[in-house]
Amino acid sequence: MSPPVLSGAGGYTVTTASWDTDRADLMHVRRRVFIDEQRVPEALEWDDDDAICIHVLAWDPKRDAVGTARLHPSGRVGRVAVLKEHRGSGVGMLLMTALISLAGREEIGRLVLHSQVQALGFYRRLGFVPFGEEFLEAGIAHIGMQLTLK
Repeated sequence: MSPPVLSGAGGYTVTTASWDTDRADLMHVRRRVFIDEQRVPEALEWDDDDAICIHVLAWDPKRDAVGTARLHPSGRVGRVAVLKEHRGSGVGMLLMTALISLAGREEIGRLVLHSQVQALGFYRRLGFVPFGEEFLEAGIAHIGMQLTLK
């Protein structure tokens, strides 16, 4: 496990991760959230972007992986996932705060993401603003959101 990027309440930490070395933990969280829980087809979950993205992993106090997110070099945020039993604990906020900080270090001026409609309030609290019309992605209602960093 890499050194923590952020630590939060309840003993949760977030570290940067590599698709090459942390793939099992990244896949475990995403499989449980997207494929098992939300029924996203497995063929849609895994793509070539994983190899070029910056990933972050959230760990609980027992050092089990409980959340993940990724940042594409273009500024696209994706695959934000927190295991159901850890939602509401601040893990999602830690993941996104870490990605926003990493984007700043990478001199990315604008972040964009496709938010599930039910998560709009979460991203708004981070300063993201919706744009465009609602659309379906993997059968789930989404809307585009953006955050200007510079």
